[in-house]
Amino acid sequence: MRAALAAAELARSGGDVPVGAVLLDPDGAVLSVGRNRREEDRDPTAHAEVVAIRAAAAIRGDWHLDDCTLVVTLEPCVLCAGAILAARIPRVVFGAWDEKAGAAGSRYDLLRDRRLPHRVEVLPGVLEEECGEILLDFFRGRRGSEL
Repeated sequence: MRAALAAAELARSGGDVPVGAVLLDPDGAVLSVGRNRREEDRDPTAHAEVVAIRAAAAIRGDWHLDDCTLVVTLEPCVLCAGAILAARIPRVVFGAWDEKAGAAGSRYDLLRDRRLPHRVEVLPGVLEEECGEILLDFFRGRRGSEL
């Protein structure tokens, strides 16, 4: 999670919402790192999780990531949950809950939906306070500059 937080800091410095993601291989080594890049790339799909998944698939030369673990600072949204399911990632660890748009147990629970052919083990709340604080600081700063 510390590596994901470092990626989130990079996202913030690039003007994006500070979310970071790390994809780990079966041995726990970092396979890829992603950060929000929507503003930087002008791409609505450039979420931290999607960036990390794309990078890992490119490194492996295979979109099947069925032996990896995704670690992310914020609960994945619907878009990211879809990418996680499509890549067959079996485990997601996240920090802060996203009550507005989360799709791993708060607003929706797509990752564990029994109607879908693939289900994901979800481990929430890892460094939750620290992961939430970076987001709160970012949005406080934005609100302050809009006043």
